[in-house]
Amino acid sequence: MWGFLKRPVVVTADINLSLVALTGMGLLSRLWRLTYPRAVVFDEVYYGQYISFYMKQIFFLDDSGPPFGHMVLALGGYLGGFDGNFLWNRIGAENALITQSRLMLLESVLIFFNLLAVLSYLKFFNCQKHSPFSLSWWFWLTLTGVACSCAVGIKYMGVFTYVLVLGVAAVHAWHLIGDQTLSNVCVFCHLLARAVALLVIPVVLYLLFFYVHLILVFRSGPHDQIMSSAFQASLEGGLARITQGQPLEVAFGSQVTLRNVFGKPVPCWLHSHQDTYPMIYENGRGSSHQQQVTCYPFKDVNNWWIVKDPRRHQLVVSSPPRPVRHGDMVQLVHGMTTRSLNTHDVAAPLSPHSQEVSCYIDYNISMPAQNLWRLEIVNRGSDTDVWKSILSEVRFVHVNTSAVLKLSGAHLPDWGYRQLEIVGEKLSRGYHGSTVWNVEEHRYGASQEQRERERELHSPAQVDVTRNLSFMARFSELQWRMLALRSDDSEHKYSSSPLEWVTLDTNIAYWLHPRTSAQIHLLGNIVIWVSGSLALAIYALLSLWYLLRRRRNVHDLPQDAWLRWVLAGALCAGGWAVNYLPFFLMEKTLFLYHYLPALTFQILLLPVVLQHISDHLCRSQLQRSVFSALVVAWYSSACHVSNTLRPLTYGDKSLSPHELKALRWKDSWDILIRKH
Repeated sequence: MWGFLKRPVVVTADINLSLVALTGMGLLSRLWRLTYPRAVVFDEVYYGQYISFYMKQIFFLDDSGPPFGHMVLALGGYLGGFDGNFLWNRIGAENALITQSRLMLLESVLIFFNLLAVLSYLKFFNCQKHSPFSLSWWFWLTLTGVACSCAVGIKYMGVFTYVLVLGVAAVHAWHLIGDQTLSNVCVFCHLLARAVALLVIPVVLYLLFFYVHLILVFRSGPHDQIMSSAFQASLEGGLARITQGQPLEVAFGSQVTLRNVFGKPVPCWLHSHQDTYPMIYENGRGSSHQQQVTCYPFKDVNNWWIVKDPRRHQLVVSSPPRPVRHGDMVQLVHGMTTRSLNTHDVAAPLSPHSQEVSCYIDYNISMPAQNLWRLEIVNRGSDTDVWKSILSEVRFVHVNTSAVLKLSGAHLPDWGYRQLEIVGEKLSRGYHGSTVWNVEEHRYGASQEQRERERELHSPAQVDVTRNLSFMARFSELQWRMLALRSDDSEHKYSSSPLEWVTLDTNIAYWLHPRTSAQIHLLGNIVIWVSGSLALAIYALLSLWYLLRRRRNVHDLPQDAWLRWVLAGALCAGGWAVNYLPFFLMEKTLFLYHYLPALTFQILLLPVVLQHISDHLCRSQLQRSVFSALVVAWYSSACHVSNTLRPLTYGDKSLSPHELKALRWKDSWDILIRKH
């Protein structure tokens, strides 16, 4: 009965020695002396700070892309015992890919998920031929969607590969629809499975990345002011600590600070002070000489305004409070000077086509006050909505002239303390953010006397009202800020154009030893670089040749070989194109590392072309032998160049000025040479 236990257990394994060797070489080249240099290298200064924010659960915003890549780096830091306490401020095979993968940067993680998406789809495509709807079929299809979502979640550049995979999948689905051997129900199930795996799952995962991100970074941080007041109030500390306990509904007599929703060029609050506009501007135009109204980018007691009922004289909240609703007429009285917000037909100081906005001073001349404003709640649910602090986004429309209170964004001269200009926009084009405001700090005024009111303006509110934004509201705002926020696009010393990437006419000096000439550069292996471009050109020419001959009904390749050739081109050549060509349309500072995902697809195309030449173009054994010898010579030269550039890849060897000059193979390469 138990005789089977006496039988020997036989385990067979099919090991690809070439794959094992390549994996070992890849790990060795990337992990060898990984702890060197013990310094912050190039963009690690940014990603290191983000990891520290995760460790301390502090909110941050990075406009380079979604948070998944940052969370992957933070997970590595967490597993390595990093607690976030480090000052990230001192910067100190294919060589470019090795260099990038050894540093705490996102491109290597992006490339990993790009290639995983392509590999998974190819595996799925093979399963489609033999065992559709099998467990492996579902696994590879689902993994394709997961990998695509991860690629997009690391950097927006991942969208390029996602679009490529969707395009190839759409072509295959189109052929599937035309397969007459399949029933309608079967075709529908195929399409539904692809839609769920390649569309629904990536969207759900993308939302999940942000959900986890917002759970991890729930504390107030240095990037708060970029976000809306409502978002800031949802974070622990910061504005949430200031606004905790303040009333929700704005009433007549409320004391408020008004923040401009647009937040550009900097977040700022409606502000006034005792100084008046100059009688005559530098260009000779005259002003009203009324009290200045500006937008001030710092919290200040002069940011406080009182919402007054034009029909009453009191500046306090009645009992019970009378809430302000959409469409109500209000006056905004400056808290510290008790002068009302005013505009009239006088040109603004820096925007002559708009009206000047001021706080009215009665000079006893023929210029009456025009200080009535109609409140419009932009994000209202109905025309009877109540004005709410933090949550409501409002416009102030001048009753007499129909001008809208607007932040122009221009900086006033020294007489305006370089604060931002506020104007009355006569022709308002929709609800632009510069014309929209929200109440940030809010209290119910109780003091009618000015001295008591000034003391009150410095005191915190006491009424407790809690407010929480939903996840989708926070996600929508954070996603919009990431897409709309423009980083400094000024020219960088190592910035480059897409044309310079293909010819490797540029490099990036990542790190220089503080005392020796040891240095790390992002610099490609010129043999691999040129070979990838040559493989792309050969593929294009051969494809054109085959297409022309097939048009004449001459089939040089068997049908299976032709389909493999086309699929390889769609994924490899197409992957290069979608990851490279869009950069010609981008108006941002670009660097050589932006080319690495496209380069990876070129490198993948290289063995495809070499194998094709060997199998289909070398017709005799002699030709195959000569071609194999050329491949060995090419591989040897690539290894030689890689070893020659190794000191610039690892930065572990100090070279003499003569040796450094010898490595400057192109005049455009910026190799750093110390002058002793």
